Amino acid sequence: MAIQISPSILSADFARLADEAAAVPGADWLHVDVMDGHFVPNLTLGLPIVESLLKATPTPLDCHLMIEDPDRWAPAYAEAGAGSVTIHARAASAPVRTLREIRRHGARAGLALNPAEPVEPYEDLIGEMDMLLLMTVEPGFGGQKFLDLVLPKIRKARQLLDDRDAAVWLQVDGGVSDETIERAAEAGADVFVAGSAVYGAQDPDKAVESLRAQAQQVSKLA
Repeated sequence: MAIQISPSILSADFARLADEAAAVPGADWLHVDVMDGHFVPNLTLGLPIVESLLKATPTPLDCHLMIEDPDRWAPAYAEAGAGSVTIHARAASAPVRTLREIRRHGARAGLALNPAEPVEPYEDLIGEMDMLLLMTVEPGFGGQKFLDLVLPKIRKARQLLDDRDAAVWLQVDGGVSDETIERAAEAGADVFVAGSAVYGAQDPDKAVESLRAQAQQVSKLA
């Protein structure tokens, strides 16, 4: 699978989201963190902003729902036109049904795990998802330091996916930068969410391409 970079608009200027989206034409996705102030201790943006952003950029949106009751809300993001919608496993009461609903509305369905959550209990759900997201920080805030303790879990997840010959993307989110992306890629990740490493750079699009090149250099999947 090809290496993909998904810049996180959590680190962008919210007053200039259309311009910030246009600043990374080389990105594969735009990562949109939806936080409700309940599932995580932060409040960001919701469906109306996503709907507006969809009109402003041709880059597909990768919506990461850090919210309570994703079973209720996730299908609406897919129906609105998001290219990918990810829910947290521990927030979903009916993950299989919700993942299927996301797919039914035409989006890729993702399942997210926090750093302390093992991947093995969700092995039987691999066939229901298009992407597995492993958080490499505790969710809720941008700018955190990459947790190397997640690297063994990335390797385990890659092994599980490869053993099943599953066409499931393995995404990492949190602290991804030019100092950490190679470790995550070597472990088996192929989709990388990067916030401040992109939007904190003088040239965000150049940062996207630099991160991609670093991951490709060490990835076993490239």
